Amino acid sequence: MFLFGIVKNAKTYDEHYSLLLDDLAKTKDDLDFAYANFQNVVDPDLIDSYIYEVNAMQLRYKFLLGRLKQIEDSYAKNPLEVSGS
Repeated sequence: MFLFGIVKNAKTYDEHYSLLLDDLAKTKDDLDFAYANFQNVVDPDLIDSYIYEVNAMQLRYKFLLGRLKQIEDSYAKNPLEVSGS
């Protein structure tokens, strides 16, 4: 029973990890798009809008990187992976 719990938790971590990777890739694309738009506008209101958008995407990217680091750290603390060394 205990082994089944470990496998189930590992699968959940893998799903969360892959979802975070997908979100991170999408956020990077959104950030690149916001930078490109920012560089091509001249209207002051649009400039302000893209500044806010770039800042929001940067904060989201930073948050997602932090969550990925937490998951990777939890993998490193897994006694099954450490004992294989």
